[in-house]
Amino acid sequence: MASLSLKGIYKKYPGGVVAVSDFNLEIKDKEFIILVGPSGCGKSTTLRMIAGLEEISDGELYIGDRLVNDIAPKDRDIAMVFQNYALYPHMTVYENMAFGLKLRKTPKDEIRRRVEEAARILDIEHLLERKPKALSGGQRQRVALGRAIVREPKVFLLDEPLSNLDAKLRAQMRTELTKLHVRLGTTFIYVTHDQVEAMTMADRIVVMKDGLIQQVATPPDLYDKPANLFVAGFIGTPQMNSVDAMVRKIDGKFFVEFGSERTKTSEGKKYLVEISDEKNRHDIFSQYIDKPVILGIRPEHIYENEEMIANATSGVIECNVEVTELMGAETYLYLNCEGYPLVARVTGKAAAKAGDTVKLAIDPKAIHVFDKDTEKTICN
Repeated sequence: MASLSLKGIYKKYPGGVVAVSDFNLEIKDKEFIILVGPSGCGKSTTLRMIAGLEEISDGELYIGDRLVNDIAPKDRDIAMVFQNYALYPHMTVYENMAFGLKLRKTPKDEIRRRVEEAARILDIEHLLERKPKALSGGQRQRVALGRAIVREPKVFLLDEPLSNLDAKLRAQMRTELTKLHVRLGTTFIYVTHDQVEAMTMADRIVVMKDGLIQQVATPPDLYDKPANLFVAGFIGTPQMNSVDAMVRKIDGKFFVEFGSERTKTSEGKKYLVEISDEKNRHDIFSQYIDKPVILGIRPEHIYENEEMIANATSGVIECNVEVTELMGAETYLYLNCEGYPLVARVTGKAAAKAGDTVKLAIDPKAIHVFDKDTEKTICN
């Protein structure tokens, strides 16, 4: 098994295009790391540099204690699973899984042992004599995984392996991959643009944007303590609400204020959400008094509970309901609050319907505040 160390990795293309910039990451042995971010953020390029399919422009890549910048892909002791499976259509499942071992001149008995063991792990023993065209998408994905497993590599690289599957099968395969990682006890590096995959499978997540690492953290830390506005908005479904606001100090207490200005045709309303002492550590908000910030609040922290609204000392807002979505055990309310779009995630069936005006409460303990200029987190 192997740890990996990426030190100051860059990928530069002709014409001055920088796809990956100053990528630094230490990956522990047996860790499940997921690179996540929007299309074009550099995550697949990073994976291909680890595999040796893309040349590293600058920096050092170690697998274990060995510098592998100039080592050929076949000698890096890694296995890669691609988005499109890349199976040979004229070969049976057995032949597809055995092909890499045959090229390495592995003895036939050892090939059979490894292929049958991998097929048993993946529950595809009954498919070994079939050809890829006779398999479903999920079965082809298992074969692609099996072909990687038989090589017994130190590191598995997976590039959006579930993106071609339907939603139900994708959820099932997420569970299967997590079990497989535990069973094999191998280092997994996985690329996806789907933050649900990242949150449910990873030991740690690397969030990328424009070739740069935005944050590296465990799923709970990433969700509860985002480093900046981009991470806060990217992680979570529905995504975090963000509202332009101002910091105010009233009677010795700090508040975030948002709402609409009074005009000739509208009275305008302002809402205050108190900033707790816990969130105002080291009196950081003193430097933001009467300055613009961005207020962040996750949909599950906007409540319609009447008791909570009655007991709230700040954060009670009035909104127009534009759309409701019943998701089974919960309902999403798409709202307009003084011109700001908000989403609330409430338990059960909401009584509110499109066109209604409702009172809701923002939980002050759950707010996030971001610097307006840098978009970095002031408090979580």
